[in-house]
Amino acid sequence: MLVDAFWSEFIGTATLILLGAGVVANVILPKNKGFGPNWLLINFGWGLAVFAGVYAAHASGAHLNPAVTIGLWVADKPFFENDLGLIDGTFGHALVYFAGQFAGGFVGAVVAWLAYKKHFDQDADPGVKLAVFSTGPAIRSYTWNLVTEAIATFVLVYWVLVNGGTPTQIGPLGVALVVVGIGASLGGPTGYAINPARDLAPRVAHFLLPIPGKGSSDWSYAWVPVVGPIVGAVAAGCLVRTGVGV
Repeated sequence: MLVDAFWSEFIGTATLILLGAGVVANVILPKNKGFGPNWLLINFGWGLAVFAGVYAAHASGAHLNPAVTIGLWVADKPFFENDLGLIDGTFGHALVYFAGQFAGGFVGAVVAWLAYKKHFDQDADPGVKLAVFSTGPAIRSYTWNLVTEAIATFVLVYWVLVNGGTPTQIGPLGVALVVVGIGASLGGPTGYAINPARDLAPRVAHFLLPIPGKGSSDWSYAWVPVVGPIVGAVAAGCLVRTGVGV
Protein backbone atom coordinates (compact mmCIF):
# COMPACT_ATOMS: atom_id res chain seq x y z
CA MET A 1 0.00 0.00 0.00
CA LEU A 2 2.95 2.35 0.57
CA VAL A 3 4.03 1.91 -3.05
CA ASP A 4 0.55 2.95 -4.10
CA ALA A 5 0.79 5.93 -1.76
CA PHE A 6 4.07 7.01 -3.36
CA TRP A 7 2.64 6.93 -6.88
CA SER A 8 -0.57 8.59 -5.77
CA GLU A 9 1.34 11.49 -4.20
CA PHE A 10 3.63 11.62 -7.23
CA ILE A 11 0.75 11.91 -9.72
CA GLY A 12 -1.24 14.32 -7.57
CA THR A 13 1.69 16.64 -6.89
CA ALA A 14 2.78 16.53 -10.54
CA THR A 15 -0.75 17.57 -11.51
CA LEU A 16 -0.71 20.36 -8.92
CA ILE A 17 2.59 21.82 -10.14
CA LEU A 18 1.82 21.41 -13.84
CA LEU A 19 -1.41 23.39 -13.55
CA GLY A 20 -0.11 25.85 -10.94
CA ALA A 21 3.11 26.67 -12.76
CA GLY A 22 1.10 26.69 -15.98
CA VAL A 23 -1.21 29.48 -14.86
CA VAL A 24 1.77 31.57 -13.71
CA ALA A 25 3.51 30.99 -17.06
CA ASN A 26 0.36 31.98 -18.94
CA VAL A 27 0.14 35.28 -17.06
CA ILE A 28 3.78 36.41 -16.90
CA LEU A 29 5.71 34.93 -19.84
CA PRO A 30 5.87 37.04 -23.04
CA LYS A 31 3.55 36.46 -26.00
CA ASN A 32 1.06 34.30 -24.12
CA LYS A 33 -2.62 34.80 -24.78
CA GLY A 34 -3.12 35.24 -21.03
CA PHE A 35 -0.24 37.70 -20.63
CA GLY A 36 -0.85 40.62 -18.29
CA PRO A 37 -0.99 41.31 -14.55
CA ASN A 38 -3.76 39.17 -13.09
CA TRP A 39 -3.10 38.13 -9.49
CA LEU A 40 -6.58 36.73 -8.99
CA LEU A 41 -6.25 34.49 -12.05
CA ILE A 42 -3.08 33.08 -10.50
CA ASN A 43 -4.89 32.62 -7.17
CA PHE A 44 -7.78 30.75 -8.78
CA GLY A 45 -5.44 28.81 -11.05
CA TRP A 46 -3.53 27.47 -8.06
CA GLY A 47 -6.77 26.69 -6.26
CA LEU A 48 -8.04 24.68 -9.22
CA ALA A 49 -4.63 23.00 -9.47
CA VAL A 50 -5.08 21.83 -5.88
CA PHE A 51 -8.62 20.68 -6.70
CA ALA A 52 -7.36 18.56 -9.61
CA GLY A 53 -4.37 17.28 -7.67
CA VAL A 54 -6.50 16.14 -4.73
CA TYR A 55 -8.69 14.03 -6.97
CA ALA A 56 -5.65 12.62 -8.79
CA ALA A 57 -4.11 11.57 -5.45
CA HIS A 58 -7.23 10.25 -3.72
CA ALA A 59 -5.64 6.83 -3.14
CA SER A 60 -3.15 8.25 -0.60
CA GLY A 61 -5.31 10.85 1.07
CA ALA A 62 -3.96 13.54 -1.29
CA HIS A 63 -1.50 15.36 0.94
CA LEU A 64 0.39 16.86 -2.06
CA ASN A 65 2.43 18.84 0.45
CA PRO A 66 5.06 17.85 3.03
CA ALA A 67 3.55 20.45 5.36
CA VAL A 68 0.25 18.55 5.39
CA THR A 69 2.08 15.28 6.02
CA ILE A 70 4.05 16.87 8.86
CA GLY A 71 0.89 18.38 10.34
CA LEU A 72 -0.83 14.98 10.39
CA TRP A 73 2.27 13.36 11.88
CA VAL A 74 2.55 15.95 14.67
CA ALA A 75 -1.21 15.73 15.34
CA ASP A 76 -0.86 11.93 15.60
CA LYS A 77 -3.42 11.31 12.90
CA PRO A 78 -3.29 8.54 10.26
CA PHE A 79 -2.09 9.64 6.83
CA PHE A 80 -4.85 7.76 5.07
CA GLU A 81 -7.64 5.40 6.03
CA ASN A 82 -10.45 3.70 4.14
CA ASP A 83 -12.23 0.35 4.08
CA LEU A 84 -9.28 -1.27 2.32
CA GLY A 85 -6.48 -0.24 4.64
CA LEU A 86 -4.69 2.20 6.89
CA ILE A 87 -1.44 4.14 6.55
CA ASP A 88 -0.32 5.15 10.04
CA GLY A 89 1.26 8.55 10.55
CA THR A 90 4.77 7.28 11.25
CA PHE A 91 8.00 9.02 10.27
CA GLY A 92 8.90 6.17 7.92
CA HIS A 93 5.59 6.53 6.11
CA ALA A 94 6.15 10.29 5.99
CA LEU A 95 9.39 9.74 4.07
CA VAL A 96 7.48 7.81 1.41
CA TYR A 97 5.02 10.68 1.09
CA PHE A 98 7.85 13.23 0.91
CA ALA A 99 9.55 11.24 -1.85
CA GLY A 100 6.38 11.10 -3.95
CA GLN A 101 5.67 14.79 -3.42
CA PHE A 102 9.14 16.05 -4.34
CA ALA A 103 9.50 13.72 -7.33
CA GLY A 104 6.04 14.71 -8.57
CA GLY A 105 6.80 18.40 -8.06
CA PHE A 106 9.95 18.11 -10.15
CA VAL A 107 8.25 16.24 -12.99
CA GLY A 108 5.25 18.60 -12.98
CA ALA A 109 7.60 21.58 -13.33
CA VAL A 110 9.45 19.95 -16.23
CA VAL A 111 6.18 19.22 -18.04
CA ALA A 112 5.03 22.83 -17.50
CA TRP A 113 8.31 23.98 -19.06
CA LEU A 114 7.70 21.70 -22.05
CA ALA A 115 4.22 23.15 -22.50
CA TYR A 116 5.64 26.70 -22.57
CA LYS A 117 9.01 25.92 -24.15
CA LYS A 118 8.80 28.53 -26.95
CA HIS A 119 7.78 31.22 -24.47
CA PHE A 120 10.67 30.41 -22.15
CA ASP A 121 12.91 30.84 -25.19
CA GLN A 122 11.77 34.46 -25.57
CA ASP A 123 13.68 37.36 -24.01
CA ALA A 124 12.34 38.07 -20.53
CA ASP A 125 13.64 39.15 -17.16
CA PRO A 126 15.35 36.18 -15.46
CA GLY A 127 13.22 36.77 -12.38
CA VAL A 128 10.08 36.31 -14.46
CA LYS A 129 11.26 32.93 -15.70
CA LEU A 130 12.15 31.85 -12.17
CA ALA A 131 8.75 32.97 -10.88
CA VAL A 132 7.04 30.31 -13.00
CA PHE A 133 8.87 27.67 -10.97
CA SER A 134 9.24 29.05 -7.47
CA THR A 135 8.32 31.88 -5.17
CA GLY A 136 10.17 35.02 -4.19
CA PRO A 137 9.51 37.89 -1.77
CA ALA A 138 8.13 41.26 -2.77
CA ILE A 139 10.30 42.79 -0.02
CA ARG A 140 13.25 40.60 0.94
CA SER A 141 13.38 40.21 4.71
CA TYR A 142 14.12 36.61 5.57
CA THR A 143 12.71 36.75 9.08
CA TRP A 144 9.42 38.36 8.06
CA ASN A 145 9.16 36.29 4.88
CA LEU A 146 9.49 33.25 7.14
CA VAL A 147 6.73 34.57 9.40
CA THR A 148 4.42 35.11 6.42
CA GLU A 149 4.97 31.58 5.10
CA ALA A 150 4.46 30.09 8.57
CA ILE A 151 1.18 31.95 9.10
CA ALA A 152 -0.20 31.12 5.66
CA THR A 153 0.74 27.45 6.00
CA PHE A 154 -0.75 27.29 9.47
CA VAL A 155 -4.09 28.40 8.01
CA LEU A 156 -3.94 25.71 5.32
CA VAL A 157 -2.79 22.82 7.51
CA TYR A 158 -5.09 23.63 10.41
CA TRP A 159 -8.04 23.67 8.01
CA VAL A 160 -6.98 20.33 6.52
CA LEU A 161 -6.63 18.78 9.97
CA VAL A 162 -10.02 19.89 11.32
CA ASN A 163 -12.27 19.97 8.25
CA GLY A 164 -13.15 16.29 8.50
CA GLY A 165 -14.89 17.00 11.79
CA THR A 166 -17.16 19.66 10.38
CA PRO A 167 -20.77 18.97 9.30
CA THR A 168 -20.13 19.98 5.68
CA GLN A 169 -16.99 17.95 4.86
CA ILE A 170 -16.65 19.71 1.50
CA GLY A 171 -13.30 18.10 0.81
CA PRO A 172 -11.39 18.96 -2.40
CA LEU A 173 -13.48 22.02 -3.24
CA GLY A 174 -13.02 23.32 0.28
CA VAL A 175 -9.24 23.06 0.28
CA ALA A 176 -9.13 24.60 -3.20
CA LEU A 177 -11.09 27.62 -1.98
CA VAL A 178 -8.89 27.90 1.12
CA VAL A 179 -5.83 28.05 -1.16
CA VAL A 180 -7.50 30.77 -3.25
CA GLY A 181 -8.28 32.68 -0.06
CA ILE A 182 -4.73 32.35 1.24
CA GLY A 183 -3.36 33.64 -2.05
CA ALA A 184 -5.72 36.58 -2.14
CA SER A 185 -5.23 37.49 1.53
CA LEU A 186 -1.71 36.43 2.52
CA GLY A 187 0.06 35.77 -0.76
CA GLY A 188 1.39 39.24 -1.56
CA PRO A 189 4.54 39.33 0.60
CA THR A 190 6.07 36.02 -0.53
CA GLY A 191 3.97 34.50 -3.31
CA TYR A 192 2.58 31.94 -0.82
CA ALA A 193 4.56 28.76 -1.37
CA ILE A 194 2.83 27.11 1.68
CA ASN A 195 4.33 23.84 0.41
CA PRO A 196 8.03 22.88 0.42
CA ALA A 197 7.57 20.48 -2.51
CA ARG A 198 5.77 23.17 -4.52
CA ASP A 199 8.78 25.49 -4.24
CA LEU A 200 11.95 23.42 -3.84
CA ALA A 201 11.32 20.72 -6.45
CA PRO A 202 10.44 23.20 -9.25
CA ARG A 203 13.40 25.37 -8.19
CA VAL A 204 15.68 22.38 -8.77
CA ALA A 205 14.01 21.91 -12.18
CA HIS A 206 14.70 25.57 -13.01
CA PHE A 207 18.34 25.07 -12.02
CA LEU A 208 18.73 21.99 -14.25
CA LEU A 209 16.64 22.87 -17.32
CA PRO A 210 18.27 24.49 -20.38
CA ILE A 211 16.28 27.75 -20.23
CA PRO A 212 17.86 30.61 -22.20
CA GLY A 213 18.67 33.65 -20.04
CA LYS A 214 17.22 32.07 -16.90
CA GLY A 215 19.69 33.58 -14.44
CA SER A 216 20.01 32.52 -10.82
CA SER A 217 17.68 30.07 -9.06
CA ASP A 218 17.90 32.30 -5.94
CA TRP A 219 19.22 29.63 -3.59
CA SER A 220 19.81 32.22 -0.86
CA TYR A 221 16.01 32.47 -0.45
CA ALA A 222 15.17 28.81 -1.11
CA TRP A 223 15.21 27.83 2.57
CA VAL A 224 12.39 30.23 3.50
CA PRO A 225 9.56 28.45 1.58
CA VAL A 226 10.76 25.17 3.09
CA VAL A 227 11.30 26.15 6.74
CA GLY A 228 8.33 28.55 6.97
CA PRO A 229 5.73 25.94 5.94
CA ILE A 230 7.30 23.37 8.28
CA VAL A 231 7.00 25.81 11.20
CA GLY A 232 3.37 26.55 10.33
CA ALA A 233 2.57 22.85 9.95
CA VAL A 234 4.12 21.92 13.29
CA ALA A 235 2.17 24.70 15.00
CA ALA A 236 -1.09 23.53 13.43
CA GLY A 237 -0.39 19.91 14.33
CA CYS A 238 0.44 20.78 17.93
CA LEU A 239 -2.73 22.83 18.31
CA VAL A 240 -4.91 20.04 16.93
CA ARG A 241 -3.16 17.45 19.08
CA THR A 242 -4.10 19.41 22.18
CA GLY A 243 -7.72 19.23 21.08
CA VAL A 244 -8.15 22.97 20.58
CA GLY A 245 -10.89 23.68 18.03
CA VAL A 246 -11.38 20.00 17.24
